[in-house]
Amino acid sequence: MKARTSHQTGTSCLAEMPAPLDPFDTPLLNVTRLTKQFSGRTVLDGIDFSVRAGELVAFLGANGSGKSTTLRCVMGLTEPDGGSIELSGSDLSGLRGQHLLRARRHAAMVFQKIHLVPRRSALENVCAGGLARLSAARSLSPAFFPKGLKEEAMACLDRVGMADRALDRVGRLSGGQQQRVALARALCQRAQVVLADEPVSALDPHAAEQVMSLLGDLAHRENLAVAAVLHQPDLALRHADRAIGLLKGKIIFNDAVGNLTSDMQDLLYSPDRGEAA
Repeated sequence: MKARTSHQTGTSCLAEMPAPLDPFDTPLLNVTRLTKQFSGRTVLDGIDFSVRAGELVAFLGANGSGKSTTLRCVMGLTEPDGGSIELSGSDLSGLRGQHLLRARRHAAMVFQKIHLVPRRSALENVCAGGLARLSAARSLSPAFFPKGLKEEAMACLDRVGMADRALDRVGRLSGGQQQRVALARALCQRAQVVLADEPVSALDPHAAEQVMSLLGDLAHRENLAVAAVLHQPDLALRHADRAIGLLKGKIIFNDAVGNLTSDMQDLLYSPDRGEAA
C-alpha cells in the first residue's frame, strides 16, 4: 500500500501504518458464516464474503435484507450470534479488550447520518481520527493536538478535496462536503478498511456521484478495501467493482458489477421478496 500524500504539503496520511497484507493472498476483510437474529427473526443467515485491498464492493438489497447489520457486526456495533470476522489478518473472535480495540482501528465506518461535531472545524473533526494514537492529555482538546497530527489531517482533507475548507465549521458545510470530511477522518485514522453505510442516501444526485467517485478513488488509488451499502443499483454499476446482493439475510449473488443483470436486481427488490428484519 502506498502512503497517501498531500499534493500541497507532502505529508503522509499513513505514517507509521503497519505493513499491509498482500491483497492477492489475503483479503483485508474476510467474513465467514456470519449469523444474527433479532427477536427470533433471522437477519443474517450464515453469510460469507471478503473485500480485498483495491476494490469497492457494493452491498445491495431491500430494506431489512441485512446490509447495514453486516457492516455493524464487522465494526462491533452489533454483536453477531455466530461466524468469524478477520480484519487485516486478525481474527476478531479470538481477541478481547485492548487487543480487540487495536485490531478494529484498521477499519473505519462512515454513516448515512454524518457523525461530526458541527461546531468544530473540518480540521478538528478530521484530527479526531487520530486521537487513539495520542496520550489522554493530548486528546482532551484541539488546543493540545500535536503539530504532526494537524499536518496529517490537512493532508487527508487535501486528499478528499476539502483542504480549502479546513477551518470552516462543519455545520456550515453541505451534506456532500460533510461526507467528504468524514472520509478524511477515516483516512486520518489510518484505516485499511472503510465501511460506508448508505453514505449517499441523504445527498442530492450530484453530491452522491462525487462521494461514490471518491470512495472508488480511495479504493483504487490508496489500495483500501471499501464496502458500501447502497440503495441505488445504478450507482453500484457506475462506481463499484463488485456487487453483493442480500435477500432475507442470505447472499444471492456476489459478482463483478459488469455481470449484474436486470433480473438479478428485480429479484432483490420484487414486492414479494419478504424481509429479514
